[in-house]
Amino acid sequence: VQLQASGGGLVQAGGSLRLSCRASGRTFSSYAMAWFRQTPGKEREFVSAINSNGGMTYYADSVKGRFTISRDNAKNTMYLQMNSLKPGDTAVYYCAAKFYRGIITNYDYDYWGQGTLVTVSS
Repeated sequence: VQLQASGGGLVQAGGSLRLSCRASGRTFSSYAMAWFRQTPGKEREFVSAINSNGGMTYYADSVKGRFTISRDNAKNTMYLQMNSLKPGDTAVYYCAAKFYRGIITNYDYDYWGQGTLVTVSS
């Protein structure tokens, strides 16, 4: 499967952005999905995960209550709604996928998108 992330940009602190991750292929509904982020010089950080049918979600403590992960299997697309953005959310955001019907909250993903840059100004 190929993943294409989009929706990044420049936003002021307190603002919102919605990221999208579109997947190729006809079995998107069989894939667990997630969002990660990375800043220069730091390790890639887990942000949020969702299971294959969208019924289970999980968030890092740093984004809980501000970010919402969702998916539309009919559109082969996963989303990350980011509200109340902070300068500390500035990073390249990556989407990831693994052929698995459950939820995966670690780095055990097989497919990665190219990343989309989110910049939050203070």
